Amino acid sequence: MMDSRPDPGPSRPKKHPKKQNASLKPKKSTNTKRQLEKQKIEQLEKNALEFEAPADLKAFADLPISDHTKRGLKKAFFTNMTDIQAQSIPVSLKGKDVLGAARTGSGKTLAFLVPVLEILHRKKWGPTDGLGALIISPTRELAVQIFEVLRSIGGYHSFSAGLVIGGKNLKDERERLSRMNILVATPGRLLQHMDQTFGFESDNLQVLVLDEADRILDMGFSRTLSALLQHLPKSRQTLLFSATQTRSVSDLARLSLKDPISIGVDAADDPSTFSTATPQNLEQHYLVCTLDQKLTILWSFIKAHLHSKVLVFMSSCKQVRYVFETFCRMHPGIPLIHLHGKQKQMARLTMYEKFTHSKHAILFATDIAARGLDFPSVDWVLQLDAPEDAETYIHRVGRTARYESKGKSLLFLMPSEEEGMLAALKRKSIQVDKIKVKPSKTQDTQNQLQNLCFQDPEIKYLGQRAFVSYLRSIYLHKDKSIFRLAELPVEKFAEALGLPGAPKIKFLNKEVAKQKNMDRTAEAAKAEVLKIMEADSDGTDSSDEEGDRAKRSTTVRTKYDRMFERKNQNILSEHYNKLIEKEPEVEDDDFITLKRADHELSEDSPNEVKMDNLSKRKQKLGKAKRTLILNASTRNKLVFDEEGNAREAHNVADADEWMKERGGMSGVVEEGTKYAETERGKMKLADMVDRQEAKEKRKEKKRKRKERERGQVDDEDGGAVAFADPMPDDDGYVSPEFDLPSEGSDSDQEYARPVKRSRVANVPSRAKQTDDTLEDDEELVLSLLRR
Repeated sequence: MMDSRPDPGPSRPKKHPKKQNASLKPKKSTNTKRQLEKQKIEQLEKNALEFEAPADLKAFADLPISDHTKRGLKKAFFTNMTDIQAQSIPVSLKGKDVLGAARTGSGKTLAFLVPVLEILHRKKWGPTDGLGALIISPTRELAVQIFEVLRSIGGYHSFSAGLVIGGKNLKDERERLSRMNILVATPGRLLQHMDQTFGFESDNLQVLVLDEADRILDMGFSRTLSALLQHLPKSRQTLLFSATQTRSVSDLARLSLKDPISIGVDAADDPSTFSTATPQNLEQHYLVCTLDQKLTILWSFIKAHLHSKVLVFMSSCKQVRYVFETFCRMHPGIPLIHLHGKQKQMARLTMYEKFTHSKHAILFATDIAARGLDFPSVDWVLQLDAPEDAETYIHRVGRTARYESKGKSLLFLMPSEEEGMLAALKRKSIQVDKIKVKPSKTQDTQNQLQNLCFQDPEIKYLGQRAFVSYLRSIYLHKDKSIFRLAELPVEKFAEALGLPGAPKIKFLNKEVAKQKNMDRTAEAAKAEVLKIMEADSDGTDSSDEEGDRAKRSTTVRTKYDRMFERKNQNILSEHYNKLIEKEPEVEDDDFITLKRADHELSEDSPNEVKMDNLSKRKQKLGKAKRTLILNASTRNKLVFDEEGNAREAHNVADADEWMKERGGMSGVVEEGTKYAETERGKMKLADMVDRQEAKEKRKEKKRKRKERERGQVDDEDGGAVAFADPMPDDDGYVSPEFDLPSEGSDSDQEYARPVKRSRVANVPSRAKQTDDTLEDDEELVLSLLRR
């Protein structure tokens, strides 16, 4: 029997029994993966807690950290650890607070970034958990650098990281802030977001990092930092790192850290002080020059190091801008870059990136670039202006000789700063070698700067601002033993900047006057000591003088007593001495005495006073009065009429003669009555004239209005009469005009009656009306006078 089923075609090969079973085997469940990951994290945390760092710990691979972090470090070419990293990372992985200190360029950034990544990884931190780690940096450039290092080593983790600094769009930061797990920020902008951004919460914060804590406090962020710590939860781990230690940092550590482990602290010293050693591969030098020679030496140094990477520190933003603008116009032959706090954020980042990637360049900067910034391959660090203290010096020179590279530093000191600054550096165990400048190798810049200021007013303005800002920085320094404003050659400094003269500054004048007063006081004290020593050497008995001094010290002395006792009065000193010498001795019974001038009469004239005992000023006044009395006739001013006859300008009659002519007092009263009646009549006449003029004005106004209403018609004699055409309004509508009621009209119908057109010939003449009015006024005046 044939099979009616269709041909099945070529037979398919049968699957291998093992392979068939493998395809039917179920996949690993998600729960299993989570359990494995949980076990791995638990084992990692156990290893971190039980890890004891050996003495020869060097490689990152030997640390109990995750594979993601190891891969990120290897990709960024970080294989071996520095001393601060080998000491602090194992302690931070155990969840303890760390107070870390190390010299600049020792790798403190990785010392806190690796623990941040590991702590969040072990807690399985996710996007919905919110902010887990907060890193606070003093400057924007340092915050950007920390963020870039974080991106380079944390690329294999799933955390979201953000950068919050001033100068950027606040709205864009608000939209992304709630999704960040790790945040790198500056104090001011962070506090602004905490106060103003809705939804930004830090209740789940696990790690807080304070980088360059001393600089955060020095820049005036102490109150801001205190406010930030109040927003953050207390159940957190805090890592505080700084290259130098101050009293404020110790206070901050005591308030924000719980039982911290100190890393980098010398056991022999006080535990509150950090090791402030400078890099070992750093060659430190200093030179002594006057203030007006600084720019000349700086220009000569730049011309001699055209194939180097140099960082020049100055004390103010105005100085940085002036030196940058002028040196650019002088064309030194090497790229010039400037960086200061007055620049916009994008400009600052551009300058930072440009100098970082440059092989040969000169960067003029303020102390904004002195903390934490890692500029690769910096050959020289020049400090054109002396640092405010030894800590600032350490941070400045730390921009070179980083890690295992070599570097050099050069400090410019003025003669008044040399002794105090070297003593401050010696207290920090910093040894600086002195070098001298060859005058033959220097190129004077004063003439070139003067030409630039003369040609460009903007350069002159920048020079003036740089002059004022530098002197203000010296004036505001706390250590007056190093920075003495009164000893600076101000005029020569202005000439060195190319200015025609030194701008006037109020605080400079005050400081100079204060210094002079101190010098005078010191000289007076020295003279007193010498006088006492001479008296003792002569063998004279000085017990009386000592008794007098003791008596004076027990009595109450006023400011006037001290004023009269001064020996260095240059103004009115003779006058004060005369007062003291001529002061009469007051008896105990008298309360007050009045000293009068002794005026003696002259022998020639009993009415004149002798001028011998009077002052020169009183003598001049007396002579002037006598001249006026004797020449009383010349007091009247003469004027001349048209014919040339002279007369007195103010000819006033004698009062007695005038009364005699009027017959005594009764005549004076009658004269006053007549005068009053005359004035009263004049007032009535003026009132009548004013009323008549007002009436005529009303009539004239009414006549002109009627003429406008009549328009233009022909009279009987063929004359023409002008009519006023009504003016249309904006819509083209012409409204009919009506005459207003005349004075004295009783009927209201006249107001609504159309104007009756009259001829111009019937209008009376204005000249005739005026003549009639004048005649009436004359008659009225005559009638009043006859009364």
